[in-house]
Amino acid sequence: MADHEHVFANPAPAGLIALAMACWTFWAMYTGRVTGGAAPVLAAWMIGGGLVQYATGLIELRNGAIKGGCVFLFFGAFFMFVTALSLITKYLLAQNGMPFDARIEGYAWMACAIGLILFTPAYATKSPKFMFFLVVIVDICLVLIALMDMNAIPKAVYAPPTGWMLFVVGCMGLYLAGGIMINSEYGRPIVPLTTPLVKDTPKKGIAA
Repeated sequence: MADHEHVFANPAPAGLIALAMACWTFWAMYTGRVTGGAAPVLAAWMIGGGLVQYATGLIELRNGAIKGGCVFLFFGAFFMFVTALSLITKYLLAQNGMPFDARIEGYAWMACAIGLILFTPAYATKSPKFMFFLVVIVDICLVLIALMDMNAIPKAVYAPPTGWMLFVVGCMGLYLAGGIMINSEYGRPIVPLTTPLVKDTPKKGIAA
């Protein structure tokens, strides 16, 4: 089967920068660099990031990239838009002294974490090793976030290391975004992005 013709240019650099923005803001929150009062402002940034990631996901799918398309779509929806709505909702409820049980978010995050873990082997092929390890770190972070939100593990203990892992993910995302953009424009590998972890093998007799 012939490769799907790309209708749009590769939007991954924009989506990766949005991911880095989200990871760095959570790093700031989880390591105590900002207070809970930052929630409404962070929500605004998450809405912007969600627009970028959702557009990235749709374009990736239109270009025939199921892996990046699906991941950017659910990151745009849940990591960005839902987080923005959740931050605003919890902030307003807290300001008005209204009770709420935010532990439900842990169960939602665990479903997202398991979904991403199941997607992770797909990043071992046709993606730079760098991207594969980025996704593995995000897997770990999402599981920890889910468990913290469930109150299954103490946030005071696990939030700082989770925050620093997210900082690393943000750095990796920025490197990949810059590398993909520069290499695409120059038409040759100026920024090293490494080869896939698993060498791609030709598919024989497998229906698409």
